[in-house]
Amino acid sequence: MSILKLNGLRLSRLIIAGANELTANKQLVDAMNVFPVPDGDTGTNMSLTVLAAARESEKGDSLRVDEVSKLAAGGALRGARGNSGVITSQLFRGFSKGLEGLAEATVSDLAIALEKGVQTAYKAVMKPKEGTILTVARACAEAGARLVTETDDIEVFLKGIIAHGHEVLAKTPDMLPVLKQAGVVDAGGRGLLYILEGALKNIHHEGPISIAEPVKAEPTDFGALASAENVDITFGYCTEFFINVHQADEAKVQMLKSYLGTIGDSIVCVNDEEVIKIHVHTNHPGLALEKALTIGSLSGLKIDNMREQHTNHIDFSTNPVQSAERKPQAKKPTELPKKEIGFVAISAGTGLSDIFRNLGVDVIIEGGQTMNPSTEDILNAVAQINADHIIILPNNKNIILASEQAVDLCENKKLFVVPTRSVPEGISAMFCNAEGLGAEEMAEAMKEAIQSVTTISVTYAVRDTTFGDKEITEGDILGMRNDEIIVVAKEVTEGTKQVLQQAITEDNEMVSIYYGADVTEKDAQEIADFITETYPDCEVEIQNGNQPLYFYIISLE
Repeated sequence: MSILKLNGLRLSRLIIAGANELTANKQLVDAMNVFPVPDGDTGTNMSLTVLAAARESEKGDSLRVDEVSKLAAGGALRGARGNSGVITSQLFRGFSKGLEGLAEATVSDLAIALEKGVQTAYKAVMKPKEGTILTVARACAEAGARLVTETDDIEVFLKGIIAHGHEVLAKTPDMLPVLKQAGVVDAGGRGLLYILEGALKNIHHEGPISIAEPVKAEPTDFGALASAENVDITFGYCTEFFINVHQADEAKVQMLKSYLGTIGDSIVCVNDEEVIKIHVHTNHPGLALEKALTIGSLSGLKIDNMREQHTNHIDFSTNPVQSAERKPQAKKPTELPKKEIGFVAISAGTGLSDIFRNLGVDVIIEGGQTMNPSTEDILNAVAQINADHIIILPNNKNIILASEQAVDLCENKKLFVVPTRSVPEGISAMFCNAEGLGAEEMAEAMKEAIQSVTTISVTYAVRDTTFGDKEITEGDILGMRNDEIIVVAKEVTEGTKQVLQQAITEDNEMVSIYYGADVTEKDAQEIADFITETYPDCEVEIQNGNQPLYFYIISLE
């Protein structure tokens, strides 16, 4: 039987089905990572992003496609993780814009919405590259524009755009040489097609579809994600909820924010017209809820007693995120002191996190390779700092876009993203933290400082591959200079020495070694001694980073 129109209920089912299909195949997408290093998380990031969209689309229970698509776009926006997740969220956002004002969608409407999604996603990327998820998305939209003249059946339409998407996906290695070297197609593009394939498989499904919950990772210590260490709690209840409204009244939203300011702090208000997300720390959650009910109905309610737990436990709808335990404080709780500028940094490893705290970072989000925080994670971290200006250090190229998306969503604070691509760049940036500089001036100084940093990382290969002229076997030691694999070795110490010999130049004066959880200080000292003997003009220091996955992260300046 032909399906000529989609209503909101069926669209929600298709979004859920697409999310489930990608979740079931996320490991296959992860394995398509260009570099054979243990940070292939494209599938995981896209899966978590689309699952967030699916959950929101399910909450509305609306028969209108514009309402459901808007809910899904809001969920994807806040749940976006990694570059692939942010681009996916922008596809959802543009798709939603294309369906504005529609109760049902025809093939023609869907084609317009797909095109709008592609336009929005391209605008979100500063320097779009062909051979990526953007290319595959554009191919699907182009096929959709052609198919409207051939069919009015949505099932035939989906089959056509998926088929053309696969044709273009197969050509992505010819568009991006790095894909051809690694022998893979674009992971993000494949993830997008899984979403569409899941929708197609369930196009005739009637009745509810359960959202597949991802397998939870081992609990991770997210340190100061939601609180700064050794600070007393003034407002004891971390309160989060959604307000569902038909049309967000800006005056009412501002009124609510002002009211919340009288009963609490750490206020975040994310408003995407029909859903308002509220986060507040207060001693009177009931008052916050009563005031919110004057605007719309509530969902997603969660209240945590921070004093009772001595932790600030925040559920970001995927993996549980727990802050480090705090010792009970005997003195009367006091409010966080007001700062001119606050700092948020993403870091993996207790040693690295301690270094950032010592340099003045207020809130650490535990993350990095294989565990990219979402946009909402970053917003909640920002909310913990009593400052009107916040500088964010992503310290990973795959977290920069999510950080920039947080800038657009945060309404009550001015955020600045310094596009640090590694921990050494982040540490170098924090040395620009000096009194007398304004936030914008400091952010610019940080951007300039990181230009002189070269990052060396030593890790291991997770699969067999050929990369350029290098034959790589699973378990080999990989030495990387910034994002380039320059050494393949069989042993950690020898591989580290080799990559340093190729990377250190006569311009380098300082070498900082951050050794990981899988090597010892004695091992690191051997590397330091090698540098001192080979490059006597270089000053060397050793720090215990305790980072996972990477034996060494080394900064050359």
